[in-house]
Amino acid sequence: MTHNSALFGRRELLDRLAGTLADVRQSGRGRILAFRGRRQVGKSTAVTAFVEAAGIGYLYTTGVKGAPLHAQLANAADAARTAGAPLPDASLLFAATAADWRDLLGRVAVAARSGPVVVVLDEFPWLVDADPTLEGELQVQWDRVLQALPVLLILIGSDLAMMRRISEHDRPLFGRTEPVVVPALNPAEVAEALPGRSALEVFDAYLVTGGYPRLVASSARHRSAVGYVRDALGDVYSDLVGTARLSLDAEFADAESAYRVLSAIGGAELARPAFNDVVAAISDPAERDAAKTATTRALGLLTAVKDVVRIDVPSGAPANSKLRRYRITDPYLRFWFRFIERQVDNISRGRPDIALARFEGGWTTWRGKAIEPVVLDALTRLAATDPRLAGAEAVGAWWNRDNSVEVDIVARRTDTVTAVGTIKWRSTPVSTADLATLAASKGVIPGAATAPLLAVSATPPPTDVRAAVLVPEDLLSAWTPRP
Repeated sequence: MTHNSALFGRRELLDRLAGTLADVRQSGRGRILAFRGRRQVGKSTAVTAFVEAAGIGYLYTTGVKGAPLHAQLANAADAARTAGAPLPDASLLFAATAADWRDLLGRVAVAARSGPVVVVLDEFPWLVDADPTLEGELQVQWDRVLQALPVLLILIGSDLAMMRRISEHDRPLFGRTEPVVVPALNPAEVAEALPGRSALEVFDAYLVTGGYPRLVASSARHRSAVGYVRDALGDVYSDLVGTARLSLDAEFADAESAYRVLSAIGGAELARPAFNDVVAAISDPAERDAAKTATTRALGLLTAVKDVVRIDVPSGAPANSKLRRYRITDPYLRFWFRFIERQVDNISRGRPDIALARFEGGWTTWRGKAIEPVVLDALTRLAATDPRLAGAEAVGAWWNRDNSVEVDIVARRTDTVTAVGTIKWRSTPVSTADLATLAASKGVIPGAATAPLLAVSATPPPTDVRAAVLVPEDLLSAWTPRP
């Protein structure tokens, strides 16, 4: 099958789908793939491109939130009849709506006896909401009939926690599904979608769009990420303004306190606020004790279940360290909460200039902080092959208890500090003065006294800088596939 050139960064995913279908064809036996990923990362787009190019009959039905079972089954029957490549005998098999999922899966089995077919249940969690017996019915029909037929069954869901659970040992589909995680585009894939942009400009676009394909495509129509933001802030219906709200409303409709905590983390002036900073942002002083309990519960949901917030501790500290800080994992959501969430009303009432002024006044400082987790990720990826990192196994930031000393980069191999570094993401390059300040910090970090200095600079350094320096092009190579 051929690939749609607009599906930047999805070649590997499409190849996996094609390989799985080839196995189904050859073996005559069924396979189940369980796709999960945040809303708007392009799961459905990629799978739709695949089924339409596969050249065999398919049924692609999408769950509707809150719709009753009979409506979900009616949608499935309609989808079967109107598919670009219908299942064999679809006009007869699906002339009437199935009575239940057993009936529908039985009709799929009849179609599959004529040759390989693809069945896609998109928004699978919403289908399960309409009929909680769906998982069990799938297991029964799969074991009895479908796994012995050439059926490629694809389950898609944006509820990450639920899609992870369907593969656990106490669930009906345990041992039958193959999980497929669909992330947003990484910086190298964003670069592919934005040809001609410098590495620095690519990272700017990544910080704004988070690698969401639709946002990246919108950004590509502008000369720069800043130009894209300026234009998008003038339209409350723009993708940049609206995408986050659609995703968050679906994911946190019944979790108001979690949303408030998420908003406090994303909207904080600090890059990674601590627990007390979050509590202070969501409560009055008289309510602090109750707010601490609510915040603890909300953070449990946001970190362990939703995986939308990460806990950072100083490099080398145990995971249960009390020096915890919190950050939103998704760059686009970090940007949205910082510059858009509180400005939606202004944009709606025809005052985008207020939102634009906030962006113009805060972009440079925010950008310099927001890039830090991206840099640490890049350095972690580069550590095994880049001699400047001396084989580091972990790369993180470091800070002490009273926050009097903060160091952007501490690279470690077991108990050895292999490098101590600074990140200067600004128009002026890293300087000898910056490195002198960094060197003075080494004595405070346990085990770092003899560690070499490292710098990440948005612009090339002067020749008198005596340290290993990485620039945006070096960082971008961390995501570039190697031959």
